Amino acid sequence: MKVLIPQIPEDGLDLELQETIESESIVAPIRARLKIEKVGAELIIKGNVIADVKFQCSRCLKDFRSALSVPVDVTYHPVEELKGEDKHEIKFEELDMDFYSGEELDLLGLLTEQIVLNLPMKPLCTDLCKGICLKCGADLNAGNCGCIAKEVDTRLEALKKLLK
Repeated sequence: MKVLIPQIPEDGLDLELQETIESESIVAPIRARLKIEKVGAELIIKGNVIADVKFQCSRCLKDFRSALSVPVDVTYHPVEELKGEDKHEIKFEELDMDFYSGEELDLLGLLTEQIVLNLPMKPLCTDLCKGICLKCGADLNAGNCGCIAKEVDTRLEALKKLLK
């Protein structure tokens, strides 16, 4: 969805969106509630986006779905502010800042970016997921596999030989 910047009223624009993103992992249309305010040439976008995402558990490797709720707080500046700069070093306070050019703002791109940035690094189906057996590959959430976990500390191998 694109918003025409000149048509944003002075008191801001409240939006409720439901958009489909072409992605294998986002399995339902995303829902967003946003407030867009114009302060001079800056655009301040605040709100929340909710996506139904398909993950693969990093422990047991099963697919699961989870709702991901992401807060949105981004400030857009006109790209003209960077004119004349060959390189611009981003400071910490500029991490939630972006740039726009022209009279349109692509909200779908912003929402997709916010969802992707907030995906967990190691998704878990549950916090108590036991994962899979390292020997036989059985799902330990379904029950014990029967493998004997015999861990030998390699530092004690020499001592074991002396005892024989």
